Amino acid sequence: MAEDMGSTVPRRQLGRALRDLRTEAGVTLDGAAEALYCSRQKVWRIESGLGAVRPIDVQGMCQVYGATRELTKALTALAAETRAKGWWHSYGDAIPDWFEMYVGLEAAASRLRGYDDSLIPGLLQTEAYARGVFQHRTDMSEEELDQFISVRLQRQGILRRRLPKAPVVSSVLAEALLLKHIGSSEVMADQLRHLLDLTELPNVSIRVLPLSAGAHYGALAGTFMMLDFPLRNRAEPDPSVIYSESLTGALYLDRPDEIAAYEKVWASLGRLALDEQQSRELINKIIGEVHHG
Repeated sequence: MAEDMGSTVPRRQLGRALRDLRTEAGVTLDGAAEALYCSRQKVWRIESGLGAVRPIDVQGMCQVYGATRELTKALTALAAETRAKGWWHSYGDAIPDWFEMYVGLEAAASRLRGYDDSLIPGLLQTEAYARGVFQHRTDMSEEELDQFISVRLQRQGILRRRLPKAPVVSSVLAEALLLKHIGSSEVMADQLRHLLDLTELPNVSIRVLPLSAGAHYGALAGTFMMLDFPLRNRAEPDPSVIYSESLTGALYLDRPDEIAAYEKVWASLGRLALDEQQSRELINKIIGEVHHG
């Protein structure tokens, strides 16, 4: 059981990346096992994220699958993290920014529950709003910004995905962030209208936490996203993950007590937030004020 003490997040990310590489290279599980002088079961366990992985095994796999040097380096660094207990992914560490840790988890999730208290979350942003968020960033070139925004817009494809089935997305937004001007008032009005359009999707729910809620449990937790995963072919689903981002890195929590703490916060937000209809009415009211303000 000792190997299961580590965080499941880097293990799952690594497994998924190695499976994709093997498939792209046209190598079967048996072929990989033969080339690596190991059992088929071992390759399958690594790809399924079922335990800590040795960096030397990852290097061998990357060699067999013809991975680039950069990717081999990133995945080997990730293998070293599979023994870690809790998991903090720091931007600018051995695992580069372009290896988007979170995106892989988001794409695999069957349910996303998010609370945001400062900005509209990336999945729900318009392109103009996303540009407004980054207008004061001097450390990003125009080209980097374009690339970042195109990844963000691509990610939004999961909301309307057919196969696998689109995730159920529940978003609670603090009223204050709807009043905050990002970009021009036109950009803001368009963004709020976009939120209303998204609520027409059967799998998307957007609720507003009114200013009148005062000092609530969510204020303590700050912005977070809870990701739940489908059963796949196992008796038990992958454990849920709580994702929380900051300027220098991101925190991934997946221990049962951590999940339980955030479930309590989510239940509390659910009790305090306006229902979906009231939320739509408030967003409409704010659109009117943005235009006449």
